[in-house]
Amino acid sequence: MARELTPQQKIERSLITKYRETIWHPFIDAVSRYQLISEGDRIAVCISGGKDSMLLAKLMQELERHGKVPFSNTFLVMDPGYRPENREMIERNAEILQIPLTIHDSDIFRIAYSQEHGACYLCAKMRRGWLYHKAQELGCNKIALGHHFDDVIETTVMSMFYSSQIRAMLPKLHSDHFEGMELIRPLYEVHEKDIIAWKRYNGLEFLQCACRFTDNSETHDGGTRRKAIKELIRKMKEETPDLDQSIFNSIHSVCLDTMPGWQSGGVRHSFLEDYDR
Repeated sequence: MARELTPQQKIERSLITKYRETIWHPFIDAVSRYQLISEGDRIAVCISGGKDSMLLAKLMQELERHGKVPFSNTFLVMDPGYRPENREMIERNAEILQIPLTIHDSDIFRIAYSQEHGACYLCAKMRRGWLYHKAQELGCNKIALGHHFDDVIETTVMSMFYSSQIRAMLPKLHSDHFEGMELIRPLYEVHEKDIIAWKRYNGLEFLQCACRFTDNSETHDGGTRRKAIKELIRKMKEETPDLDQSIFNSIHSVCLDTMPGWQSGGVRHSFLEDYDR
């Protein structure tokens, strides 16, 4: 008689069977392609409680167990002031997935939302800084965040539409304020639709939004501008199915020779600088 698998084992098996091509391989490809993990790394996997960060935690755990490069994970949750039921959901999901997380309290929500303007920007900035600080305190040299393929292309399009820049999201970057620390994005090539499919296949429910000042609903999106861009891309993909992949490929093959202006290292440049040379 076949041995009955635990929920944890079923979830782990699904990543290397049913979702091997759509989740596991893109995850491994991004780690390799962008050299995200090196021998001896100690990585703080940052968990917000949403589907992306919880999947990331499970993938990083499996890679630590079975990968060829030795490294270690620390599964880090920062509670900025969650409602009790939201914190309980994070703890419950960690138990199902068998993720040995540690939760650290902060009062970031209270501080950020005491401001009259820019609360969301301040909250995001404070949370990122807190994660770097705590990870460094715990002896980690990297933090891993759950940004995925769709985040990358949506951020690129948003920068063009709303910030008058062609600005992408890097798969890894050095911290400007925490010496020796790096941020990595191992889900860089994983599509959101596949994360949703994995979640539903395994009967999992995660937090929809980490913010206590917004509704925790299936339809909530992180902002009206991102929601508009997400919907625009979805509609355009109906006629051009590979549109999102084209956007992704384009940020890997920028032709500076065709750009009238660009920035590098905070310095603005013009095509006129070398035009007559």
